Amino acid sequence: MPPQMPYQILHKSELKSKESIQIREDEFLYITTYGMALRLEVLKDRQWDYLILDEAQAIKNPGTKQTKAIKQIPAKMRIALTGTPIENQLGDLWSLFDFLNQGLLGTTKEFTKFTKELASDAMGYAKLRKMIQPFILRRLKTDKSVIADLPDKLEINAYTTLSKKQISLYRQLLKQIEEKLQETEGIQRKGLILASIMKFKQICNHPDQYLGREEFKPEQSGKFEQLREICETIQEKRERVLVFTQFKEMTEPISEFLTGIFGKEGFVLHGETPVKRRNEMVTQFNGEHYIPYMVLSLKAGGVGLNLTGANHVIHFDRWWNPAVENQATDRAFRIGQTKKVLVHKFVTKGTIEEKINAMIAEKQKLSGEPLSASGEQWLTEYNNEELLKIFALGGGI
Repeated sequence: MPPQMPYQILHKSELKSKESIQIREDEFLYITTYGMALRLEVLKDRQWDYLILDEAQAIKNPGTKQTKAIKQIPAKMRIALTGTPIENQLGDLWSLFDFLNQGLLGTTKEFTKFTKELASDAMGYAKLRKMIQPFILRRLKTDKSVIADLPDKLEINAYTTLSKKQISLYRQLLKQIEEKLQETEGIQRKGLILASIMKFKQICNHPDQYLGREEFKPEQSGKFEQLREICETIQEKRERVLVFTQFKEMTEPISEFLTGIFGKEGFVLHGETPVKRRNEMVTQFNGEHYIPYMVLSLKAGGVGLNLTGANHVIHFDRWWNPAVENQATDRAFRIGQTKKVLVHKFVTKGTIEEKINAMIAEKQKLSGEPLSASGEQWLTEYNNEELLKIFALGGGI
């Protein structure tokens, strides 16, 4: 009989409806969620030997109630596990070390000042790495000494084109934005830019997403045609695919389209999918019964799921944050995967998607550093002329 570790799960789902959570004294390990840690005051009432955070980027924002609650739990030893210590900006790293070793990176004000000076100090990043290196143990899945039998991962840009309807809508929106940019400034300008980026993304996905319609004819979207081509090959090999989109409203249209290609229905997972149903989906998707695809919203499906039943990943639209996209890809590219993983990143030619994809690739090549702000926020710093060049249609369209 193998040794067993006595444990207790501290979560409402483990109890009957009227029961309250009581910590049993005879257990070795206690497991809970970030959400429950916020509600369980009893966690602060004792000195724990170890406090271990999984997916520790959940405390990247030091101002949230959740982060503050975690940092108030007393422990002799603290450990943080994460694949993305810097998910959006260097401030994420400060919050992690404020949990692990408070004071090492100074106050938040001091660290913010330090990071602003990095751009003009070529040795700045080296100083920061030297400071935190003794506290970090890094393990790469590509390191054969860590995982000898993990297959390779191949990432490719899948270039798509706009349909005539998409081109027409894109040009109309571009003209509207050009006029509005001359009239707005400050916070209103930032709001206009971010809203415009979202609209351009919707047009690149499918005209009906932008127009709020429900028909979604495949021939009206270059991405749907590209999706068909890739998934027909996957279907022939009887393999499985994960399709990520940042838009919840796109999950069902994509799923309906894929049902027609594969001849059977797959799964859809987004923020409104109950936890119990999520777990059932994961088990079935990785099981022997063939489930050809799963369509996931990026925020809901990008972390915490083991979906090694799939060896194809498609990013239908782009978050423009490499760390977030890599996290989503890692649902399939992780321990337990036995096949080579193919990652297809959709990029619409001649549009904002192609230009920003090129900008990110160049930035990573030059510095190896992630974007300094989350999602599309960094684009708001460009002037009107630069923005319109990014938005404009190109490549002979």
